[in-house]
Amino acid sequence: MNSQMLMYLLIGVGALFGIILVAYFILQKNNKEAKYIRQLQEGTKTSTFSTEIIYQKLYIFYLKTPFLKRYLLKVRRRLEIVNIDDEYLTRMQAAKILTRSFLIVIPLTIVIVALTKNNTLLMSILLIFEIFLLDTFIDGRVDKIDNNLLKQQINFFSEIRHAYHEFNMVEEAIYQTAQDDDNPEMARQAEKIYEVLISDDPESELEKYYDIAPNAYLKEFAGVSYLTKEFGDRKVDGASLYLKNLNNITQEMQLEILKRDKLDYVFQSLSVIAIVPMLCLEPIKNWAISQFNFVEDFYTGKNGMLVQILILITTFVCYILTRKLKDNGSTNMNTKNTENPWQEKLYKIKIVKKFVDLFIPKEGTKEARKIKMTMKESASKDKIEWLYINRILLCVVSFIVSLVFFVQLHRIAIKNVYEDPTTTYDIIGEMSEKDKKTAMELTESDNEYIDYFKGKNDLKQADIEKAMQRGNVNKDYVDGKDETRQEAAERIMNKIKMVKSEYLSWLEVLGAMIIAMIAYMAPVWMLKFQKKMREMEMEDEVMQFQTIILMLMRIERVNVEIILEWLERYSNIFRDPISKCVNDYESGPWEALEAMKEEVTYHDFIRIIESLQAAVEKIPIKDAFDELDTERDYYQEKRKESNERLIARKGMIGKGIGFAPMVILFVGYLIVPLVFIGLMSMTSSFSSMSSMSSM
Repeated sequence: MNSQMLMYLLIGVGALFGIILVAYFILQKNNKEAKYIRQLQEGTKTSTFSTEIIYQKLYIFYLKTPFLKRYLLKVRRRLEIVNIDDEYLTRMQAAKILTRSFLIVIPLTIVIVALTKNNTLLMSILLIFEIFLLDTFIDGRVDKIDNNLLKQQINFFSEIRHAYHEFNMVEEAIYQTAQDDDNPEMARQAEKIYEVLISDDPESELEKYYDIAPNAYLKEFAGVSYLTKEFGDRKVDGASLYLKNLNNITQEMQLEILKRDKLDYVFQSLSVIAIVPMLCLEPIKNWAISQFNFVEDFYTGKNGMLVQILILITTFVCYILTRKLKDNGSTNMNTKNTENPWQEKLYKIKIVKKFVDLFIPKEGTKEARKIKMTMKESASKDKIEWLYINRILLCVVSFIVSLVFFVQLHRIAIKNVYEDPTTTYDIIGEMSEKDKKTAMELTESDNEYIDYFKGKNDLKQADIEKAMQRGNVNKDYVDGKDETRQEAAERIMNKIKMVKSEYLSWLEVLGAMIIAMIAYMAPVWMLKFQKKMREMEMEDEVMQFQTIILMLMRIERVNVEIILEWLERYSNIFRDPISKCVNDYESGPWEALEAMKEEVTYHDFIRIIESLQAAVEKIPIKDAFDELDTERDYYQEKRKESNERLIARKGMIGKGIGFAPMVILFVGYLIVPLVFIGLMSMTSSFSSMSSMSSM
């Protein structure tokens, strides 16, 4: 049966692949996208096999396939920022990432189907979970490209130093270095920055580049290059200020690369460890039943199914938390459709809008302020309406799914009563074919009595014994002993009670309501989790602010307002208070800074604000922040130590979350059932032996 199942599955996959190829060639003939690709390929065709052309064709196919189009556009939105104006490369990389992800997901699907073919519910949940797994694969591939760009920037800045010594002009040094083909991704960014610097309105073009720059370090480089071009370079301690600033940015990037590498090393296996327990459910269940037959009722009954669902939910939650915790600080581009997502489309329906508005707290209330503050502190880009649509849908779906699940549990329990082999003694190990045949004959005999008596209300065990003695149902117990009839009647009576008790109770409806409430609160809890993760990054962001100020404070004509604009541009955690301060700056610099100081609580950031206040009216900027220059080495070591503590903290939390499903699997699904049910079986056996010896 197993080999046939796999054979049919492989045949189906092959047939599907053939249909996809035929559909692709049909669509390709009349497709404008294909014509555009052919134009791009003109003059570049070779007689040899080209994987690049294959990826270009796959891109068109993915773009025409509804389900795959979503993932393709998600990858594209991140890649097109790295590959500025390079449509060909963007398409090739997007198709390559998607294809490689499918090469991992498709074999995993075959393994899941092979392991869980007898458990439709588990198979469905695992296949749905693969959608989330696909997101992880895709994000990991794109992050790898982003990390490669960061490493190319290190080499690029090193070349810039030599070119700047030769030309002594920022734009010429950038242009010369951008001709290097060894770092193509960085070369494209450099060409874009060069175009910004030589444009008629570099300031506005620079603002546009800030919106599409792949990472903060390129923003810093572009900004410093612009300021140097506009205001000129100067010597500080006998060295070029521009080159010193490049060195500061390089040190920041080196620290970031080390941080990402360490986070990748710490979390590289935690996601897999969190997922593995789902794939082990069926193998552990089959092994336990084959070795210890007395646990079969647990694994095939309601309790086993409940533990399975608990493990699946725990795995899903831990997987999501581990993924968010692992965030290595790479460019987290918002790849969702933030202008008109499905929540916005749903909210535009009048009846839905009226219903959702009943749950949204009124503007100006404490609850509304609390929710909005949580969304701001977690850096959520969603609207409050979208949040409540997510909460309501999760609540409703969880309630319905819970009720369906409870009904399914009752059906499983009744099915097990009718189909499980009935033994009159505990068996350690797997039953022989002879024992199994005898047990099934006993089950079929009991089923006849269950069907005969289950509709009667005032049923007693004595009624079953009389029917056995008279042979009203079957002749199995007519000539038997009274003790045998009594034991059989007691067993059948228990089965009838079990069948009658398997219905949806008010306690289960209450449980479904509790689950629905938990689901309703889950999006808010996730926002709070993201807030905690952001708080862990506070020290790192403040140290980035110190580096930015260190680069700006010695440039001529740089004032406090310019520094605040730079801090706003590169801020994440403190963006809201800084933005408010920038907006209020014209009405009073000191007052705006004082209001920002009252709004934040982090001590090191408050020290920066106080230094900015001193630079507004009392002393020059370079004197207000002179300790940043004199204690640069100290701050660098402090930054390294801070990163170490951050990684250690995240690693400790990640290990606790990542190993939770594995612990529940072995303890709750294997060890506890074996020990508890085994002890119960031994106690029952000893009781039976004691009663027999007393007779």
